[in-house]
Amino acid sequence: MAHTWISMYLPPNINPAQASIAYGCRALPKLNEELQSEDLQTRQKALMALCDLMHDPEHVYVAIDIGCLESLRALLRDTNHMVRIKTTEVLSIMATHTVGRDGFLRDGIVTALSLLLNDPQPACRENLHLAFQHLAQVPSGARGIVDSGLIPSLVRKLHREEENIQEILLDTLAACLQEDATEALNSRVVPFLKDKLLSPNDNIRCKAARTLIAVSIPLEGKKQIWRHDVIPILVHLLRDPAEEVKANVAGALMYATVTTEGKYAALDADAIHSLLGLLISSLQKARLNAVKALTMLAEAPEGRRVLKAHVHAFRVLEMGDPSKTVQRAAQVAIRVIEWKP
Repeated sequence: MAHTWISMYLPPNINPAQASIAYGCRALPKLNEELQSEDLQTRQKALMALCDLMHDPEHVYVAIDIGCLESLRALLRDTNHMVRIKTTEVLSIMATHTVGRDGFLRDGIVTALSLLLNDPQPACRENLHLAFQHLAQVPSGARGIVDSGLIPSLVRKLHREEENIQEILLDTLAACLQEDATEALNSRVVPFLKDKLLSPNDNIRCKAARTLIAVSIPLEGKKQIWRHDVIPILVHLLRDPAEEVKANVAGALMYATVTTEGKYAALDADAIHSLLGLLISSLQKARLNAVKALTMLAEAPEGRRVLKAHVHAFRVLEMGDPSKTVQRAAQVAIRVIEWKP
């Protein structure tokens, strides 16, 4: 008589939307062939499988070696939106690995991705911006994006994209503008960032302030921050409820107050008292940036006169701050405040 037996093992994990992966060293060559297939479903399934495999840097190395990047670059122009979305997802995963970033720069993937900046699918645009964000984390990648001439386009996207993509964009710009901020300054990046400083989103305010740090490193950036009346907004944000926002804002003020115009704009906005409040922040970055910004303001006679009554706060940092960097910055600040002509 027949009996019904229930297996103690779990059923096999079969994903019908994903291509079956060939055994051993044949896996990636087979998927690369399927990426070039004329059958839409075959291409889609191959991309699904690649998304899983590209988390392993060894697989990324093999994929690049056998020409997968060329196949993926061709798929970026596919008429099917799902193919484009999954292709950009594969590339964004590859960009998290050093070998993937090197392949991007060598095979012109940055320019190919830029063609999708206006893609109608938000998921597609988000993936490509994630790829740029990962690429920009290394100096060679940031330089590659700058050299591709994409900075003006990325700046213009700041007020057009959805909030989650804006956050990714700001990360990319902050890294790229440390390499060269010239094109961004010529593309009115400062007014765009000024607008983002007023965002109700904590992450956007924080990242906009961090991008302003990169913008304000060159002299032209310092001048534009003063010219566009950004300094009063930065001083106001020194009282922001988010500690990371205040830390980055203090960093932006540190650079912006190098110029005489920047110093007096900050003094007129009463920056000193707000910066003094950051000297007891729990964030080392906030304390360091505040000390350096106050040192810049102490170079003006009016700033030095006010800060002489607060030298004790810097001595506390000089003697007891856990960070040696903050201690040294406090020593410099004391010398500047106590300097006599």
